[in-house]
Amino acid sequence: MTSILAVDTSTEACSVALYRDGEVTARHEIAPRRHNQLLLGMLRELMPAGPGGLDAVAYGCGPGSFTGLRIAASAVQGLCFAAGLPALPVSTLACQVYAAVRLGHAVEGDLVLSTLDAHIGELYWALYRIADGQVEELVGAQVDKPAALAVAGSDALVALGGGLHYRDAMPASVSARFRSACPELLPSALDLLPAACRAWQAGVRQSAEQVCPVYVRDEISWKKLAEQGPRS
Repeated sequence: MTSILAVDTSTEACSVALYRDGEVTARHEIAPRRHNQLLLGMLRELMPAGPGGLDAVAYGCGPGSFTGLRIAASAVQGLCFAAGLPALPVSTLACQVYAAVRLGHAVEGDLVLSTLDAHIGELYWALYRIADGQVEELVGAQVDKPAALAVAGSDALVALGGGLHYRDAMPASVSARFRSACPELLPSALDLLPAACRAWQAGVRQSAEQVCPVYVRDEISWKKLAEQGPRS
């Protein structure tokens, strides 16, 4: 049986989930600016004996909070480096769509606009279609001013995430297509697992040295493990 640990600290939520022997256990807490305080305790609760028996570690790779992404990437690098495990990066925006499917906000055939508040008056977004039970990416992660948001086509949209707080500033041609809107939805580590299992089965994985947040904004940088200097 495959065993995967999932970690997400990309938004106000701090969460971890463990898929092992067909069973899933998870911890999830809305805790702005407290991820560092909570994450290690959550990991100990889920894995009191340590990472033995794990096959891989999945993580919400972004976009999202710069600090939160760094916390997850650092924790995942440490775990993968120490235990010799591969990492499985999952888009935060895709994770949010899996959460919507799990909660019944989106169903087969839906076109889903997943958003996050990027602050400084911008939003992150990506477009997905739910097809054959899978979340398929149609447009990868972007960052835009709300007024510049352009979603091709005329199909109705299921809209998700914190970027919807800018709804009034979006073009009417986009917001008028919202069949439903879930602005309070947040990604959860539990919802990293479907994409992580899919990546694992497809052989898509990273080494500890390759773990890297996806910021979308070009001016933000992250030093990979080989660039960070000696480890204590």
